[in-house]
Amino acid sequence: MSRARTANMPDFTDPNWAWQPYRPSEAAPWNGRRAAHLLRRAGFGGTWSEIQAAVAAGPEATLERLFAGGPDTAAFDAEARSTIASLIAVGGKQDLPAWWLFVMLHGGHPLREKLTLFWHGHFATSAAKVTDQQLMLEQNELLRKHALGNFRELVGAMGRDTAMLLWLDSSVNRKGRPNENFAREVMELFCLGTGHYTERDIKEAARCFTGWEVHNNRFWYNAAQHDAGVKQVLGARGNFDGDEVIDVLLEQPAAARFVVRKLFRFFVADEEPSEAASAGTPNSTAARPSDEFIEPLAAGFRASGYDVADVLRTMLSSNYFYSEAALGRRIKSPIEFAVGLIRGLEGKTDHYALAADLAALGQQVFYPPTVKGWNGGREWITTYSLLSRTNLVAALVGGGGRYGRTLGLDHSPALADISDAGELVERLTALLLGVDVPADVRKSLEKIAVRQAGEDEYARRGRVVYALASLPEFQLA
Repeated sequence: MSRARTANMPDFTDPNWAWQPYRPSEAAPWNGRRAAHLLRRAGFGGTWSEIQAAVAAGPEATLERLFAGGPDTAAFDAEARSTIASLIAVGGKQDLPAWWLFVMLHGGHPLREKLTLFWHGHFATSAAKVTDQQLMLEQNELLRKHALGNFRELVGAMGRDTAMLLWLDSSVNRKGRPNENFAREVMELFCLGTGHYTERDIKEAARCFTGWEVHNNRFWYNAAQHDAGVKQVLGARGNFDGDEVIDVLLEQPAAARFVVRKLFRFFVADEEPSEAASAGTPNSTAARPSDEFIEPLAAGFRASGYDVADVLRTMLSSNYFYSEAALGRRIKSPIEFAVGLIRGLEGKTDHYALAADLAALGQQVFYPPTVKGWNGGREWITTYSLLSRTNLVAALVGGGGRYGRTLGLDHSPALADISDAGELVERLTALLLGVDVPADVRKSLEKIAVRQAGEDEYARRGRVVYALASLPEFQLA
């Protein structure tokens, strides 16, 4: 690319530009689009009033509000815990997924909840095997507690989590007969990624975790079953225990890059732009962020002692995050698709019905499909899933069936006092879409938004929301 072209537009592949703090400019203004983008990525989308408040406050103040959570968060959390405790005492296996969707929709700390969902996929544990709902709830609370905290502490806590111990059969990890499941996953899925360890490292690490057992549904360290001998893991040698071998793993340069790359993919973009993006086609992508591109973030993550909030704040306040390389560059998961729609319109829903519909779409919380969680990205989109997504929206806005009129379209605060078809389309696209739509599509939407004879406001608005949700652009965040 020529120097002249570089001077006129950013090089999206340049990490020195990418991770510098975003400063609003004529070319990249702080506006409703970018405010909605931040609320969508650092949570599950904003209401119309939240977007307007974010525009007025500016990017820095808005981001700090997201990290702090709302003033009523503690009270909401206490009530939510009381509710789920009562449900677990008498309920069935769908109580936990329905309850968590309620928290995502109505909780006061959307960034923390979004991270809890991220860690749930990272440390994927399924209630299909761990059938004790109380243990699964305790793991969920553990993820929430550490979501914005220290990754090292989170890994150590997960090594002692009863649901995790049962999920990966660590409860039978004994001296002389080490079970390798947790050691393998802590390297492959939790800390390093494939290609950064050997089978020998796994066997030796498994010895470090011997004696980490479950007794009366609680973590119990059985000293008699711990192998206190010398082990050699990733070139380090010593009589390591589980905590010490986690330290060995996190000393590896690959560890910070691995975690940062996953955070990038979840919060910023499914893929890193290629050189073609910097030449003027920002939708051209490489398969994954390169080590060079990620390294400034990884270095900061290591230097902070693996402070999650620190690295995430850098990502969410960066040039790259607010650039065309990231705007509308993630495919929504089913949860982001549905929760974002309902939350944006400030509607209510039947959380049990929604949990069942999202399970049919491939994302049932507390039931990740494998130990790798959900792959996400383009795997969310198939001919079947697109049809199922539009069918779900049809059910949500239809005014009957399993949801009724719970979405509240006729009295949504976001749409108050809007009757003109063009204004209705303008408001809904600004609220619900992460990217602009072509002029011809907008004209088609405006035609759909014209009230039909005998039609009430709920039905009219429902038709427009359904049409928007059927667009390819609605699948992007």
